[in-house]
Amino acid sequence: MTTSERNRLQIHVRWMIRRDMPEVLEIERESFEFPWSDDDFTRCMRQRNCIGMVAEIADSIVAFMIYELHRSRLHVLNFAVRRSHRRLGIGTQMMDKLAAKLSPERRDRIVLEVRERNLPAQLFFRSFGYRAISVLKDFYQDTTEDAYLMQYVLAGDVRLEAAPRRLAG
Repeated sequence: MTTSERNRLQIHVRWMIRRDMPEVLEIERESFEFPWSDDDFTRCMRQRNCIGMVAEIADSIVAFMIYELHRSRLHVLNFAVRRSHRRLGIGTQMMDKLAAKLSPERRDRIVLEVRERNLPAQLFFRSFGYRAISVLKDFYQDTTEDAYLMQYVLAGDVRLEAAPRRLAG
């Protein structure tokens, strides 16, 4: 697909509703070795601070994101793009929409965990300025795999700028 074709894609990002679950579950199953179940989604979405977004093209869901609202940060819990629609800018639009919710006065960062073997996801998030800030040993219940805790901080965060810098020498 050419850049001009990508630019013409009419992507609509909106809040997730219950009726979206069959398509979301289909994307989840095709995307992950250890997918969330319908119950996992339901349990999460019943939490007051849990938000779901979907991306649609022509009334078909092609991506989703689940995140939590916390006092000073957003925490991405689950995020996937339909395999047939990857590398078309859909994930980028969703991440941009999420980053637009940040503000220096309130939530100034986004955190998420990525499996150590999921290099495509690590590179995707890194391209937005996310950095691995720690390794979470034996993080997942389904395997003994570690996760990288990645963080994006809103530019100009005074807490980061005020931190002492280590100089070479």
